[in-house]
Amino acid sequence: MSEGAFKRLFTPVALRGKTLRNRIVFGAHTANMAVEGLPTGRHVGYYAERAIGGAAMIVVEPMPVHQAAVLTRGNFRPADDSVIPHFRKVTDAIRSNGAVAIQQLYHVGQHADADNSFHAGWSPSGLPSYHDSDGSHRMTEAEIEETIDGFVQAARRCREAGFDGVEVWAAYHSMLDQFWTPWSNRRDDRWGGSLENRTRMSREVMRRIRRECGDDFIVGLAVNDEPGVEVALKREALAEIVELHDRDALMDYVTCGSGSYFDFYKIMPTFLYPEKLGADLAAVLKSTVRHALVTAESHIRTPENAEAVLSEGRADLVSIVRGQIADPHLAAKAAAGRPEDIRGCLSCNQMCWGRRSRDYWISCVINPSAGREWEWGGDRFAPAERPKRVLVVGGGPAGLEAARVAAERGHRVALAEASDRLGGQFRLAGMQPRRAQILDLIEWYERQLGRLQVDVRYGQYVEAEDVEREGADHVIIATGSLPPDGAFQRALPQFDNIPGAGPVLSAEAVMAREARPGKRVVLLDDGGNWKGCGTAWRLAEDGHDVTLVTPDALVGKELQRMAADAPLRRALARLGVRFMTESAVVHWDGRSARIASLLDDSEQEVEADALVFAATNMAESSLSFELESRGISYDAIGDCTASRQAAFAIHDGRKVALAL
Repeated sequence: MSEGAFKRLFTPVALRGKTLRNRIVFGAHTANMAVEGLPTGRHVGYYAERAIGGAAMIVVEPMPVHQAAVLTRGNFRPADDSVIPHFRKVTDAIRSNGAVAIQQLYHVGQHADADNSFHAGWSPSGLPSYHDSDGSHRMTEAEIEETIDGFVQAARRCREAGFDGVEVWAAYHSMLDQFWTPWSNRRDDRWGGSLENRTRMSREVMRRIRRECGDDFIVGLAVNDEPGVEVALKREALAEIVELHDRDALMDYVTCGSGSYFDFYKIMPTFLYPEKLGADLAAVLKSTVRHALVTAESHIRTPENAEAVLSEGRADLVSIVRGQIADPHLAAKAAAGRPEDIRGCLSCNQMCWGRRSRDYWISCVINPSAGREWEWGGDRFAPAERPKRVLVVGGGPAGLEAARVAAERGHRVALAEASDRLGGQFRLAGMQPRRAQILDLIEWYERQLGRLQVDVRYGQYVEAEDVEREGADHVIIATGSLPPDGAFQRALPQFDNIPGAGPVLSAEAVMAREARPGKRVVLLDDGGNWKGCGTAWRLAEDGHDVTLVTPDALVGKELQRMAADAPLRRALARLGVRFMTESAVVHWDGRSARIASLLDDSEQEVEADALVFAATNMAESSLSFELESRGISYDAIGDCTASRQAAFAIHDGRKVALAL
């Protein structure tokens, strides 16, 4: 695709005296990187890489404006000027690389997290949190004024730290949205009731920021679209609120996301949702405002998506967050007419939201340099001092990344793959419903290896003698893992196999079409992740009657942290999949499975034509042991060391290639 295909995307635009070099925003998200509440070199590297990569405006992760707003371990210190010199390093890195630097200011209101804030949640009417089981404190007028001043002082610190502006967070049913929404604002004083009263707090926040920070300071507003929740603001009501703020020119832009604390899954929508979710609300607001630019955000993964939103007149700017976590040079590649070189986001949430939700700094499955730019040099690779001949054995995600990065650094690389296709078992994951973005990634690797002149050898099963004959300077073993021979269930550790003589099929064999189960299938999911759940989905879509058995209390246990579990369960339920949770298979004879409750030992008989087992794989390390016995040095990476998720295989691949 040529550069001209993104004509609208790369048209500059003015914003409060600044000129954005294009229409691409790297929007706000909690990266959770602060140490003792202060930004560090990790922040500098993370944001600098996206500025180097061509983003026009970068909205740095939100600053809580009050102790009650602290939400994560890695949040910044609220109400503390000591952050200013540390943020100056961040803003210098962003601005020196051509991007406008903004910081988001937030307060979660009733949805606070006492585990991290050690403070009562403050809210308009004292309603309970949707974050956990806590309640909140109904704010006094003095506390409302204190919070308004918290926003203003945070903005002042941003200005003194070199930010070009701030984005005031009123999205996802945060505090300001709680004041706007009649369901959560039940006050009868000057802060509740009429539209004028319900918007008083947000209008005061923005007026006072403008007064404190000056006319050349950008002020943005973040809102969200939540049409499926009855008590949330409808688009028409939100448009009226935004128009009220725009009438007085209180903000320079408004950003439109999706989801909320009522339906958290749409805030960071996975591949289970349609793309361009924020564009519908953006279109409504663009027809409403006179002064502010409108930014569409939420699941706009690609330059093609972004160009479509802009060319249809639905927004003035587009925020691509996970797409620029996955490939920080997305903007520059698209501007150069090389969109095929962009490493596309998988919309999986595994290491961005999934890792952040476990209170770590975020990363990315397919870009392990995310969050490590300060130590790994970003997604740009320094040439090796002495190029070597490198042999990579195995074309799964670990081997693909090792081969690619080694070749990027100037090494001469050969990659030997035993099958006739690249991707390993990662390719099987891409064959599950709605997961074809994984197949797109594998095709991306194929293009990159071709561009880098990697010698890819298909159908080559490598043994120790082959490695010796190759005579490579460096050998990397990435032979992956295999399904276990038996059917060991974690819930029944006393059995290596399921009692009974019935054959057990692996999820891998089913996805590869090597095994074709009959109509009635029991799928035993021992992992609670996409291997079992996605295979059940594929079987149900193909017309099988599926009973999904899991030892966990819910289907898709490991998908909770990725905000994918509930949408996945809804999809399975619509297809008629039967769930048997907190259960184990205690007997299988090839005709029926006896399934026992782990709660009360009661048993049910389920007639079935096949039992499919989704289990943790075993490392395929035979080549490693052969080389070890011959004294041949090598690096083993990915699943051949221990079966894990793809993120860790790709991480291993990049790490070993950077060390060559």
